[in-house]
Amino acid sequence: MQTPSVPESALVLPDPNPVPEFALIDQHGAPVDQTVFAGQWDLVFFGFTHCPDICPATLQVLAAAKAALHAEGQTPLPRIVLVSVDPERDTPELMQRYVNYFGEGNLGITGSLDELSRLTSGLGIYFEKQPADGDNYSVDHSAAVLVVNPDGRFSALFGGPHVVDNYVHDLPIIMGGK
Repeated sequence: MQTPSVPESALVLPDPNPVPEFALIDQHGAPVDQTVFAGQWDLVFFGFTHCPDICPATLQVLAAAKAALHAEGQTPLPRIVLVSVDPERDTPELMQRYVNYFGEGNLGITGSLDELSRLTSGLGIYFEKQPADGDNYSVDHSAAVLVVNPDGRFSALFGGPHVVDNYVHDLPIIMGGK
């Protein structure tokens, strides 16, 4: 049986949109802007390091999918990018430890709330801090994973629930095969 040549889970945009301009920092404290998405395929997730469930589960799925694609000989492999929706707590040092937990070559992005809002609003990503006692607040946020192509354009979207097999099937098609 031949594998279908269209994605089954991802929503592919017919006209990929450029990532909006922004000025944030990476997990090493170095400045990054929208050009950080040029030159490779990226799986971009908006979450936070204190997230109790959705964020670590999603990043684990992405890491497992990337490993499965590697085992199948897929090239190129996408980079996993976590953009923090909790810049108050997510320092570059914390982001570095967190993204490294999910494998090598991952990118963590954090920075000012204003710049983060520029990026998220331009991509249709929702997030909102939920008040709680002291420092134990949570942040509601979109659970989508965006696929950004090597031209720095938002080209596809995976909605939840996130399943390894969906990425393993759809990403080679989206990225143009092996």
